[in-house]
Amino acid sequence: MPSLQEELFPSTPGKFKIERSNAMNRQFHRCFASTSTMFLWALFLIALTASYLSFQSFVDSGSRYLSASWGGIQWEKQVRSSAQIHRSGGMSVLVTGAAGFVGSHVSLALKKRGDGVVGLDIFNNYYDPSLKKARKSLLSNNGIFVVEGDVNDARLVGKLFDVVAFTHVMHLAAQAGVRYAMENPQSYVHSNIAALVTLLEACKTANPQPAIVWASSSSVYGLNENVPFSELDRTDQPASLYAATKKAGEEITHTYNHIYGLSITGLRFFTVYGPWGRPDMAYFSFTRNILQGKPITIYRGKNRVDLARDFTFIDDIVKGCLGSLDTAGKSTGSGGRKRGPAPYRIFNLGNTSPVTVPTLVSILEKHLKKKAKRNYVDMPGNGDVPYTHANISLARRELGYKPTTDLQTGLKKFVRWYLSYYGYNNGKPVN
Repeated sequence: MPSLQEELFPSTPGKFKIERSNAMNRQFHRCFASTSTMFLWALFLIALTASYLSFQSFVDSGSRYLSASWGGIQWEKQVRSSAQIHRSGGMSVLVTGAAGFVGSHVSLALKKRGDGVVGLDIFNNYYDPSLKKARKSLLSNNGIFVVEGDVNDARLVGKLFDVVAFTHVMHLAAQAGVRYAMENPQSYVHSNIAALVTLLEACKTANPQPAIVWASSSSVYGLNENVPFSELDRTDQPASLYAATKKAGEEITHTYNHIYGLSITGLRFFTVYGPWGRPDMAYFSFTRNILQGKPITIYRGKNRVDLARDFTFIDDIVKGCLGSLDTAGKSTGSGGRKRGPAPYRIFNLGNTSPVTVPTLVSILEKHLKKKAKRNYVDMPGNGDVPYTHANISLARRELGYKPTTDLQTGLKKFVRWYLSYYGYNNGKPVN
């Protein structure tokens, strides 16, 4: 098989000698020209690729900017408009978790009486986000702007304080649920501890510093056996990670109050229920399953004792939240420095009338006009406690807190909302 050189140059000597030399020169020039051309093409392709990548990076950056859920002149205008106060002596409140159950109700109550309200919510998928979006629409229809974002985003929270000098913060954003903590513990640290610190850092450097009211939980009482639960009882024996993160929140807020002069009020909610509630709560899932003809699981404690909860209607919780905001003393710090002592308070917000879970089911059956398929099982070791009962004497004295809705009345209102929201007529879905 001829070599590459033999293919390029004839092997016959003599008369072809000169031609071979000339041919070699011509071929060399051709190869050089070809190599140069390839080199130039390579440079061109490299430049083209670099230009494309640079342009793509520019486009991606622009897309991220254009698709960002916050920032810009129009966004700032919406925030300022929503925060505008419409009553004498009113307040401007940043409500975190505004698209949540309690957050949406508190936001509407504040706006209704003329306070400025700006909401902040991450719209995660812990439960159906469409319910949160529906709450957001309700708030928007009432002139409340809800920013979509994470309280852990220090830049976003800092920007909100740059745009509006909030007088108060109602911190209701949290990862809720006792049992879910066994599946996703990191979410509780992220939302209930890290986010709280991020918010407090923004508040401590704000000028003026806002007064802060935030949601703790009755879960902090953990294994406490003194009833009814008092704010003076021990809370160092949590029964769940959720409870532990809420207890950690109480310690963290006390630290920021002590060092930076932030006025802080913690509210220990007791089993809140009502319209626009959370689908993961027992009364909500019981209602859904009863209507669908599915069995419901009812837990029992030791010795087959029925579990009982201090069920508290949402309207009563809202009254406690507003009372806490209205009576919160001013923060005393400036530029991150404490100028004097500031109020630090903790209150129970409950109904003071515990009801057993089987009784709750019976009330639902009455309002739904349909019997439940009950399945009784022993309570697993998942962090739940058998009994809760709030002592609200301190909240009654300091906040004027007085719950007025019993479980029978509250569940009737919830069922009416549920049937309307999910499209039921006479207990049957309307297609």
